[in-house]
Amino acid sequence: MSSGHEGQSATPSRRHVLGAAVGAAAAVAVAGTGGYVAGGASSSSETGERQTTGRVPFYDPTHQAGIATPAQDRLAFAAFDLTGFDRGAVMAMLGAWSAASARMTAGLPIGPTETLPQSPPIDTGEALGLPPANLTVTVGFGASMFDDRFGLADRMPAGLRPIGELPGDAFDPRRTGGDLCVQACSDDPQVAFHVIRNLARIGRGTCVMRWSQLGFGRTSSTSQAQKTPRNLMGFKDGTRNIKDEQAEDLEHFVWVGEETDQPWMVGGSYLVARRIQMLIEAWDADYIADQEQIFGRYKNSGAPLTGHHEFDPPRFDAVHHDGSPVIATDAHIRLAAPEHNGGEKLLRRGYSYTDGTDPVTGALDAGLFFIAFQQDPHRQFARIQRRLGLRDLLNEYIVHRGGGEFAVPPGISGPGDWFGRALFTK
Repeated sequence: MSSGHEGQSATPSRRHVLGAAVGAAAAVAVAGTGGYVAGGASSSSETGERQTTGRVPFYDPTHQAGIATPAQDRLAFAAFDLTGFDRGAVMAMLGAWSAASARMTAGLPIGPTETLPQSPPIDTGEALGLPPANLTVTVGFGASMFDDRFGLADRMPAGLRPIGELPGDAFDPRRTGGDLCVQACSDDPQVAFHVIRNLARIGRGTCVMRWSQLGFGRTSSTSQAQKTPRNLMGFKDGTRNIKDEQAEDLEHFVWVGEETDQPWMVGGSYLVARRIQMLIEAWDADYIADQEQIFGRYKNSGAPLTGHHEFDPPRFDAVHHDGSPVIATDAHIRLAAPEHNGGEKLLRRGYSYTDGTDPVTGALDAGLFFIAFQQDPHRQFARIQRRLGLRDLLNEYIVHRGGGEFAVPPGISGPGDWFGRALFTK
C-alpha cells in the first residue's frame, strides 16, 4: 500500500476514538427510553424452561454473551464485508453496533420509529412491543479484516490463521468467509432477525452483508438444565457438549487466556461456523439399525449402543461375541469423542435450518448450521473434523457447503465501550 494509506493504520488519538465510536453510538441511541440496561437479568429458570420475557445482560467485561449462555431456540447469523479503507469509520460502526445491541437486548428500540415525516425511522419497528426473549448479540472478526486496509495485520491472532480445506468441504464462496460476523440468538425469531436487519442498516456505507443464515430448533444444550435437542435426522445432538456450569472446561477449552499471542483476545473465543447440508431423502430411506450404527447411539433414547440411558458413558472397548466392536470404529460418536482426539472438546451452539428445495433436483435444502466456540480452532475443530471428514459413516449423508472462522473479542464493560475496542486502540 502507499505511504498515504499506511498513515491510516496509525493508532488514532483517544479523542478521535471516543468521538467516532461513542459519538456514533449516541447518535443511534437517541430514543428517550431510559438509556442503557446492564446486568441482573436471569436467562433461565430452575427448571430450564425460560420465559420469552427473559433478559440476558449485555455488559460483561470478561466474555460476550451468546457463547456459554444457555442456548436459545432461534438464530439469525450474518457475515459482513467492510467496503472501504477508513479505520475510523469501522470503529464508529462498531460503537454504534454496541450501543444498539445494548438497547435491543434490553427490549428497547435503537431509536424512534416515528421521526420527521420525510425522514426514515431510526428503528425499523418490527420488534416494537416484543420482549427481548433472552436475546444475545455476539460479534466476531474474520481473518480477512486483518489485511492492510486498517493497519491491523500485526494484530491478527495465530488462532485465526486459515484452516484451509478439510475433508468433506464443498464450499460455495457465496456462503463462505467475511470480515465480520454477527450471531443473534433469541427465543423469538423476529427479535433475532431485528438485530441483523438493524445492524446491517447502521453499517450501510461501511459494510455489506456477504451471507446470512436463519436457524430454528437449537441442536445443542449448553446448560445442564436444558434437555438434549434432536437434529433433523431425528437423533439427540450434543449430549456430551460443554455446559455453562462446567467452569473448568470453559477455561480450558473455550475462553482464550494469557497463552494467546494477542492480548486483546484474552477473555474471547473463536467461532467456527459450518453450513452442513443433510441429504434428507437418502437418510429417510435408510433403515433404523443402520442409522443407529452410523451415530453409535439409539435413536429414541439417545443412549450409546453400549448403554441404556442418554448420559451413560460410551464404552468404546465393548465387543460383540464375534469380536466386532459394538460401537463401530467409524461411528460418529467414536470419531468425535474427546477420548480419541487428545481430550479436546468444543462448545457447540448449532441450529437446524431449511431453505426450501434445490431448483435442479427438487431435494430439500436443509440441515445443520453448526456453530462451535473454542480456545484454538486448529487444536480443536480442525483436528476433530479431519478425523470425521476422512472416516465418519455420516459423510454419506452430509456435505459442508460453507461457513467461516471468526475471532470473538472479550465482553463489553459498559456504556462507552464497544466490540473489539482493545484491538483498535491498544
